[in-house]
Amino acid sequence: MRDPLTVLTDAFTAFLFGKVETTRLPVRTSTGQAQAVYLPTAAPGLGDSGVIIGREVYSGKGYIYDPFQLYGQQLPAPHWLVLGESGNGKSALEKTYVLRQLRFKDRQVVVLDAQGEDGVGEWNLIAEELGITPIRLDPTAALDMGIRLNPLDPAITTTGQLALLRTIIEVAMGHGLDERSGFALKVAHAYVNETIVERQPVLTDIVEQLRHPEPESAEAMNVAIDDVRAWGLDVALVIDRLVDGDLRGMFDGPTTVGIDLDAPLIVFDLSHIDRNSIAMPILMAIVGVWLEHTWIRPDRKKRIFLVEEAWHIINSPFVAQLFQRLLKFGRRLGLSFVAVVHHLSDVVDGAAAKEAAAILKMASTRTIYAQKADEARATGRVIGLPRWAVEIIPTLTPGIAVWDVNGNVQVVKHLITETERPLVFTDRAMTESSAELPDDAPSDEALRAAELEAEERAAYMEQHAG
Repeated sequence: MRDPLTVLTDAFTAFLFGKVETTRLPVRTSTGQAQAVYLPTAAPGLGDSGVIIGREVYSGKGYIYDPFQLYGQQLPAPHWLVLGESGNGKSALEKTYVLRQLRFKDRQVVVLDAQGEDGVGEWNLIAEELGITPIRLDPTAALDMGIRLNPLDPAITTTGQLALLRTIIEVAMGHGLDERSGFALKVAHAYVNETIVERQPVLTDIVEQLRHPEPESAEAMNVAIDDVRAWGLDVALVIDRLVDGDLRGMFDGPTTVGIDLDAPLIVFDLSHIDRNSIAMPILMAIVGVWLEHTWIRPDRKKRIFLVEEAWHIINSPFVAQLFQRLLKFGRRLGLSFVAVVHHLSDVVDGAAAKEAAAILKMASTRTIYAQKADEARATGRVIGLPRWAVEIIPTLTPGIAVWDVNGNVQVVKHLITETERPLVFTDRAMTESSAELPDDAPSDEALRAAELEAEERAAYMEQHAG
C-alpha cells in the first residue's frame, strides 16, 4: 500500500503539471514477434580494397581480403593458413584467389603444385590459360634433359648453399648432422667453391671431395685424413642419392636455362613425385631456398608463395626452419606465404611441433573449411577460435569457411565466376559438391570493375602515403 503522503504529493503534482508518467499494461508476446526488439548486427568487414572472395553469410556483405592492403593496419604478418577436409573448396579458393590477385599489376605468384592427375598438376589448366609452362620436376624426364635446379647455383650465396646442403642431408637422415659430419661437409663445400670456377659446381663435385678429402683440411684441424674421410662417408651416401638414386637428374647438374622468374605465375609441378616419400620435403627445401636467392628481390612487387600439401614443410623440423626464415621476408620484401593443410593435427603433434607453432604464429590469416567435430575442437584450441566458430565448423557446407583475420572472425561463402569455373575445377573436382556454381555468382564484368576500383584506390593510397 502506498504512503498517504506520496499519494497526496503525486495528486498535487499532477494537478499543477499534468500526469508525468504513463502506466502501461504488461504485454505478452512470442519470441518470433519480439525479435524485432533486438536488431541483427554483424561484425565490421575488412574494408573495400583488395581481392573479392565472396559474401559474408550472416550480413550478406561482400567479403574482400588482401594481405598486402591489410598489412600494418589489421595484420601483423601477411601469411595465410588454409585448413579443411578434401572436397570442401580449398582448391577452388586458392585458384580463384591467385587469378584475381594476378589482375593487379604488381603481383607475382609461385605455386608448389603437389597434386595432379593424367600426368599433369592441378594448376596446369591455369598455367596454359596464362601462357605459362609449368616447371615439371620429374626424375624420369630429368634424365632426358628435363628441368634441373642446382643447389650449388652461383645465384645462391655460399652460406645459403651450405645451409641447403645441410638441410637436404638432415631431412634424408631424419636427424641433425653431428659436428664431425658437419665439418667434413663444410670443408668439401669450401674446396669445391674455391677450385671450380670455369663452370657451375654440382653435387657430384661435393660427393667426390667427401670421398677424397684434401690433406689440408685434415691438417687445419690436426686430425688424420682417414678420420675426415670417415666423417664424411654418411654425408656422401645421402648426397649420392640425389646424383644416382631415385631423385637423380633433377639436382645434379647446372640449373636449366630459360626458367622465367619474371613471369606473373610460376608453377613448380611436383605431381610426379611420391607425396609420402622423403623426396617431397627434400624438394620443398631445395625449391624454397632456390627461390629465396633467385626470385625474391627488393623491386616493390608483392609476391605470393602458395604451397599445396604444406604439411611436408611444417612436419619436418629442418625444412620448417628454412621456411621460417623465408616467412620473415613478408615484412621486409612483401612476400605472402600461403600454406594449405588438410588437418592441423598432422603437424602440431608431429616431430616439428616447435617449428610448426612458430609458423602458425606467423600466419595471421586462417581459413577453416568443414572438419569433423573433434578435429574442429583441436583446431580451435591451437589457433584460438571463438567457441561459436568451433561449433559451426563441422556443419559447414562446401564453399563456406570460417575466416579468422587477426581476430576478425567471419563466415564467408566463396563465389566463383562462370569464366573461372572451367579453370578452377579439374575432372576430379567436378565430381565434388563444391563444383556447383552458386546462383548468385558475380559476373566477370562486375568482378573486374570492383577490382579495378580497388587497384586505383590502392595506388592513390600509396601515392599519398605520409
